[in-house]
Amino acid sequence: MLCKPVTACINRIMPVIIIITLLSLYGCEGKPGGDSHAGESSTAIAAYGGIMVEGSIGDASNLIPILSSDSASHSIAGMIFNGLVKYDKNMKMVGDLAKSWDISDDGLEITFHLRKGVRWHDGHPFTADDVLFTYRLTIDPRTPTAYAGDFLRVKSAQVIDPYTFRVIYGEPFAPALTSWSASVLPRHLLKGTDITTTSLARHPIGTGPYMFKEWKTGQKIVLISNPDYFEGRAYIDGYIMRIIPDMATMFLELRAKGIDRMSLTPLQYTRQTENNLFRNNFNKYRYLSFSYTYLGYNLKNPLFRDRRVRQAISYAIDKKEIVEGVLLGLGQETTGPFKPGTWPYNSDVKRYPYDPRKAKELLAEVGWKDSDGDDVLDCDGRPFAFEIVTNQGNEVRAKCAEIIQRRLSDIGIEVKIRVIEWAAFINEFINKKRFDATILGWTITLDPDLYDVWHSSKTKPGELNFISFKNKEVDKLLEKGRGTFNRTERKRCYDRIQEILAEEQPYTFLYVPDALPIISSRFRGIKPAPIGIGYDFIRWYVPESEQRYIMTR
Repeated sequence: MLCKPVTACINRIMPVIIIITLLSLYGCEGKPGGDSHAGESSTAIAAYGGIMVEGSIGDASNLIPILSSDSASHSIAGMIFNGLVKYDKNMKMVGDLAKSWDISDDGLEITFHLRKGVRWHDGHPFTADDVLFTYRLTIDPRTPTAYAGDFLRVKSAQVIDPYTFRVIYGEPFAPALTSWSASVLPRHLLKGTDITTTSLARHPIGTGPYMFKEWKTGQKIVLISNPDYFEGRAYIDGYIMRIIPDMATMFLELRAKGIDRMSLTPLQYTRQTENNLFRNNFNKYRYLSFSYTYLGYNLKNPLFRDRRVRQAISYAIDKKEIVEGVLLGLGQETTGPFKPGTWPYNSDVKRYPYDPRKAKELLAEVGWKDSDGDDVLDCDGRPFAFEIVTNQGNEVRAKCAEIIQRRLSDIGIEVKIRVIEWAAFINEFINKKRFDATILGWTITLDPDLYDVWHSSKTKPGELNFISFKNKEVDKLLEKGRGTFNRTERKRCYDRIQEILAEEQPYTFLYVPDALPIISSRFRGIKPAPIGIGYDFIRWYVPESEQRYIMTR
């Protein structure tokens, strides 16, 4: 939880940094396809009970959604909180806390009709006052959130009655409706408090299908089903996210049935699970994810200020080698921030095929040459050397870094790799811009708005444009793209943005990976759809005879 995305999940508006191979439970990304082992028994009967244990390489940071940008936090928060709207299995907008809404003919006014009878987990009734409070809290300058931008476009917001909420925009804003998929927070618990110090960050109270039970830092987060959930009680009684920072260790836990679910590495998917133990006890799924992985450059670093340097590095990296060698073919090369095959994707942008000779030519133009014959480029007596940082526990990213290190060494650039524990990685390096380059990933939301990641106003500490990219034309196009309802006009804006990003190369866009979740075959009711497999988690179940654990309340 990082493109607009989450939660890590695309049922929520927030962009999130992808740190883990865990797949969101509530509103997961991806298009189902291809592979799925064992079907479910037609005689299985849905039953309440049981616990799902999922492995995560990263712990959550903060369970108030507007204050976090990592996927672990948003994955948990997405089960505890609701927005006014969400995406259904076919990627269409449907009601969540709002049962319906009316949009004016000019698109500037949205009136939400809220569900009645919804209660917060502490029993307090949910009303339109909570929605107005959350909106005001989000745009409050004292709230350290990366997500205020969408709501600053609102001209006025008002409570019409306890179950009717209206927003008016001063000008067209294309992501207006989807922005209200953001989690609504409890006014009665947060009013008059400091959002940065509230105990709800670690003991959240929401309206969602699961209620918070326990959080042992670095070990586990435990949720229990909400018996009064407005869409019906979830069949699975409990959910445990176990923090296991090493993928190999997590896989051993899966094999020993210590966890029920994780996302596999390509090697685990293609080879290590192709045996009877896994065929008989687990189901595997594969589909192209709504996410991408990239090598991002700190543009405050003088090394990377000339775009020819960034272009040279892109020419020196063999993306095909990464897709075939690291992903084992389970993914696609990418050229920009959109998923191939979706309507905003522009296939006609400048590409950077593997070409080390071209890379050296561009570097020479900037002044980087091997003047002393030591096989390392230098300029004004300084060698070309930098460090790539990435997060601990992600084997695929670590291998990508090693391949990039080797390929850049071939053209005379020294690269060091530093793998950092997740919390320190985000808080001490990414948020404080204490890095040369980083390998990270973004989720991609269904609306193509890229404002939070690429606009020059979003470069402050803790915001999502942490590479400090600034381009006046991109700023104007971002504003224009979100300021019209005309898809053709929006397409032109995002096509041009992709052309500029392809030329500027603030990221070397690497690949879109396949999602590779594996789930214990005890869990039934999993129905792949265009949006993925987790959209209806509350309808998953374990037949009573196969329930292994009981959740105490």
